[in-house]
Amino acid sequence: MRCIAPLLLICVASPAAAQPVVTSSAPDKVAVSVFRDPDRDEGGEIDRDWLNGFALISETRTIDLPAGDVRLRFEGVAEGMVAVSAIVTGLPGGVVQKNRDAALLSPASLLDGSLGNRVHLRRTDRATGKVSEEEAIIRSGPEGAVILQTQAGYESLRCTGLPESLIYDGVPVGLTAKPTLSVTTRSPTAQRATVTLTYLSTGFDWASNYVARVGPDGKTLDLFAWLTVANSNGESFADANMSVLAGTLNIEQDFDELVALPPQPQLNLTCFPLGSGRDGVPPPPPPPPAPGGYAEESDGDNIVVTAQRRAMLQSVPVAISVVSTAELEDLGDLKLYRVLFPVTVAANGQKQVALLIKDRVPFETVYRYRTDPEDETFATPSEILLRMQNKEAARLGVPLPSGQVAVFEQAQGRELLAGEGMMRDHAVGEKVDLVIGESNQVLVTVENYAPPKKREEDHRVVVTNANPFAVTFEIGFEVYDTGKLAPRLRKLPRKDGLPTWTVRVPANATRTLDYLNPKED
Repeated sequence: MRCIAPLLLICVASPAAAQPVVTSSAPDKVAVSVFRDPDRDEGGEIDRDWLNGFALISETRTIDLPAGDVRLRFEGVAEGMVAVSAIVTGLPGGVVQKNRDAALLSPASLLDGSLGNRVHLRRTDRATGKVSEEEAIIRSGPEGAVILQTQAGYESLRCTGLPESLIYDGVPVGLTAKPTLSVTTRSPTAQRATVTLTYLSTGFDWASNYVARVGPDGKTLDLFAWLTVANSNGESFADANMSVLAGTLNIEQDFDELVALPPQPQLNLTCFPLGSGRDGVPPPPPPPPAPGGYAEESDGDNIVVTAQRRAMLQSVPVAISVVSTAELEDLGDLKLYRVLFPVTVAANGQKQVALLIKDRVPFETVYRYRTDPEDETFATPSEILLRMQNKEAARLGVPLPSGQVAVFEQAQGRELLAGEGMMRDHAVGEKVDLVIGESNQVLVTVENYAPPKKREEDHRVVVTNANPFAVTFEIGFEVYDTGKLAPRLRKLPRKDGLPTWTVRVPANATRTLDYLNPKED
């Protein structure tokens, strides 16, 4: 406080010193635990355009704190951060308050923050390649036409027909290039602290991708699974300790609503009508859109996928060399798969690591059909399914998270794609039925049939096997009130909750089942 005299004593408080700001630009260590999209169907693929899973991210940072009040900025957090979930530990004075900084650096926000200020306008002559530069003042914001004032007058940005760019002397105050969480703390002394920031973030998802290779004997298969993690955030997490969790997690809040930030300004460049610009030359037309399909750039050890290559990989499996697989742990009723080595979860990318390897797993091929006992059908293809037992005695005995499955078989000395299917979550001890397609060789007909010398009208199931080998066939009847079933169907054993008729059909032969119509109430 300072006082002014002589006759009248006036005391004026000095402005308080500005609160110091400490910025942590990146974490020393990071752990990423990814949860699946809770609304995705079991066995469904990751929706790359809308990742609806989430992750628990834990960052460890080393920070030098001054004594007293300080504003601490954590730069480089995930842009999908749920700020209300953030927990900061390790600060000597605790957390007084926290804020998610919403003003991100972008072409529009940079232009908006420089309104009324001088910038440098750089142009390149298309014919000569000569670059010229002049000063300009921004007179309008990013919405609509961007008006610049130069020595020649007023003009719209990029409406002269020449390549133009704006060069700024600095970044406006308040803008940050990275998503940032700010907290206010009070440190009793100047010291170095190891701080842990833990938070939830949207924009993640993961799934299993299985590859099954049928052995030469046709009775066993080698099962391999990839763990595929996707990140749609603009931030990468280098050398992260990564894990994923399988199971059903109860979620009460919509994370996307909690993440929603104030709308960011958009840069929309609009030119004057033709001939009204400074040079009267319209801008060139936009480039044509890229051809269909998608591609990913490789960042070293990330998977590179194009639409064409994806189709090729599905038809021709490649040899897989695996150093180690994810380690399984129990977390309550959930299953946690921990990757045992650091991995980089790249921005807007995917990562694949080995999940499991099981060799020579015995299986049975079954042809299956399901119907209502009152329905009729004619020569309908049956499902082809591979049946395995998830038990150690059957060379499995591990939890199997849901995912896509590609099955390959040997044919004429080559491995060809035999079918694809979806696997749901399977616990240890369960039967695993993997449907990989339909068969036009094993057909089912269900029709009304009145046997001679009988008054009752029956139904008849006719199974036709056109294969040169015998097959196992099952038909399940979708009636859950067994009181309405005829005795013959009521006595059938149940599989998956349905009365099921199982029969062995020889090569190039048929088998039939007759039953009465369900009783009327």
